[in-house]
Amino acid sequence: MANITTYDFIGSNTRKTILLMILFPISLVVLVYLMILLFSALSGGAQSAYGHVSPLQAANALAIDVLPVISVIAILWITISYFFGQKFILSAAGAVEINKQSAPEIIRLVENIAITAGLPMPKVYVINDESLNAFATGRDPKHSYIALTKGIIKKLEKPELEGVIAHEMAHIGNRDIRLMLIMVVCISFATIAAEMMLRFAMSSKSRGSGKNKGGGQLLLVALALALYIYGYLIAPLIKLAVSRTREYQADATAALLTRNPEGLVNALRKISKDSVVEKLNDKETMAAMCIATPLSPKKQNSLFSKFSGLFATHPPIEDRIKALMTMDGYRS
Repeated sequence: MANITTYDFIGSNTRKTILLMILFPISLVVLVYLMILLFSALSGGAQSAYGHVSPLQAANALAIDVLPVISVIAILWITISYFFGQKFILSAAGAVEINKQSAPEIIRLVENIAITAGLPMPKVYVINDESLNAFATGRDPKHSYIALTKGIIKKLEKPELEGVIAHEMAHIGNRDIRLMLIMVVCISFATIAAEMMLRFAMSSKSRGSGKNKGGGQLLLVALALALYIYGYLIAPLIKLAVSRTREYQADATAALLTRNPEGLVNALRKISKDSVVEKLNDKETMAAMCIATPLSPKKQNSLFSKFSGLFATHPPIEDRIKALMTMDGYRS
């Protein structure tokens, strides 16, 4: 840990982001093809549209029609997500922007931390929730956003809130925000698109007839299942793509920026007791972005959360507090 510099984290996160942006369309296309091949082997619906052919030939015929479209959509989604994904995330959290007129003290705190960190001033948003939580998002320091719950603003003392803001500023400086942005929107794209396709396939039962109907429904179901599998299998990769040490790094950087490890320690203790955010409780893919899990205990123990290993990206708050307490200058 001591030998890892901020520049190491920035370089690592940049490489991982590029890798994810390349692998997302490629792996999605491969998975879709495999699902088409599977359904061609198990059902005669896909084969009937192309005559009496082998499952492989039927799958290849479907793939020629489908995969170029899937590839273009995936690439477009990655591009749109890179530039506008933060709007999706902030909207999902119900966050509202604040400014010097509406919240001068908060803006001043963020400005001071940004100046100390040598980073551009991020836009600041507030989530209408009395719990204690926060996250940062954006594609780079020039296009960055910090979101704070009303509860964390009201219930933390100034040194504690400074520690939280500095922690999120560290994520901005380390480019953690860009990596998380791409991962969250990729997972969300897959699951939302899958749900839409499956609903359309079910609603189309009463429309069409014969071979066209069967082939079309089969194709939609195959695509939906491929996207579901993709969405629920990409989540475990978060623990491979995102290092647990990023939270320790952000905590340590925050302590150095504020010169007050105790402030963040006290903040983390309070946050750990009340971090569940109602707007984010059903958005498990966004949990890894927050300073502490915004999910209820029931959601944390859900099959998706356990299977995906989302919380492997966040070390226990107790361990983070212990690490901060070992820093020079901490006053017990």
